[in-house]
Amino acid sequence: MSRPVVVKALWGAAVLVLVAGCSPGSTEDRPGSAPPTSASASTSASASAPATSGPPASAGGRVAVTGTLTEGLRSPWGLAELPDGDLLVSSRDERTITRVDGRTGAKTSLGEVPGVVPDGEGGLLGLAVRDDWVYAYLTAASDNRIVRMRYGGGDGDRLGAPEPVLTGIPKGAVHNGGRIAFGPDRMLYAGTGETGRTGLAQDRESLGGKILRMTPEGEPAPGNPVPGSVVYSYGHRNVQGIAWDDAGRLWAAEFGQNTWDELNLVEPGKNYGWPEAEGQAGKAGFVDPVAQWPTSEASPSGIAYARGAIWMAGLRGQRLWRIPLSGAERAGEPQAFLTEEYGRLRTVLAGGGGRLWLVTNETDGRGTPGPGDDRILRLEVS
Repeated sequence: MSRPVVVKALWGAAVLVLVAGCSPGSTEDRPGSAPPTSASASTSASASAPATSGPPASAGGRVAVTGTLTEGLRSPWGLAELPDGDLLVSSRDERTITRVDGRTGAKTSLGEVPGVVPDGEGGLLGLAVRDDWVYAYLTAASDNRIVRMRYGGGDGDRLGAPEPVLTGIPKGAVHNGGRIAFGPDRMLYAGTGETGRTGLAQDRESLGGKILRMTPEGEPAPGNPVPGSVVYSYGHRNVQGIAWDDAGRLWAAEFGQNTWDELNLVEPGKNYGWPEAEGQAGKAGFVDPVAQWPTSEASPSGIAYARGAIWMAGLRGQRLWRIPLSGAERAGEPQAFLTEEYGRLRTVLAGGGGRLWLVTNETDGRGTPGPGDDRILRLEVS
């Protein structure tokens, strides 16, 4: 079923030149094409006054950078919040998980996760927390997989040995997906990529190019479209952002190839088109994205929901997008914030009271690191 085209992102008065994206064998956010982080960006995060960016309040929303929580992170990727408000952040290339005090920014290493084999876009990726477990999506020697580790969360606690939750997700040098999160139904969701082998996205027997839904133990979740399967939706190229709105609807950010990056409203059992469709193609049998961006403006990674909108971190686009939501299958005009102020943006996580945590990503070999990179920024939205 094709979804009606309901919104197209507007990019301002300037005429934009669409830049060709990556081919299946190249890197996602097109290294070397992004300008260096500006000098002002490296100082504004630590300034005492909030740095407000983006359209005026009458345009529908504002975001203020109220400070830098911590800095000096290397290849940060996943981010999860503990019950006490502290954060866990993963290093894709160093294979480590670090605890960050949510008030002071003090860092405590929880150690290296065994079995991680970093390669290209693979490594130690998404994190999620439930009860006394830390879940991680990682690239191993033979596959991508989800593991969980015991972690009490007290002073001096360390991660337990990883236990497999789900194995056999295809791996590659590119398009490994990697985001995991628990939904409002208490099931575990994961976004995967097709590893550059485009046919995997339409292969319902493969775990590549999918959104997966499972129990915390890795079993197919009750009510999945195909009983006995963890596949929730298919036809995806590389899902790296998932979040739920107040109505419990699942949203996903997806890398495009040559033309359009996407924000999708995900429904069980639906086909999102890749490789037969990219962007709002209007082809029968495929679900069109609710919003789309030229690949030069986004390369979307993590997303979060806060104050009636989806917030989307852009890698190549080097900006934070706000997409206001209104009604079923609808979204308002996207707004860009922090454009080229903090470089590549990898992960955004919603905290309480309109707070967002935003992770920069200049140290993974594709950015232009400056003093203090990489960092976690504290944002307030309204």
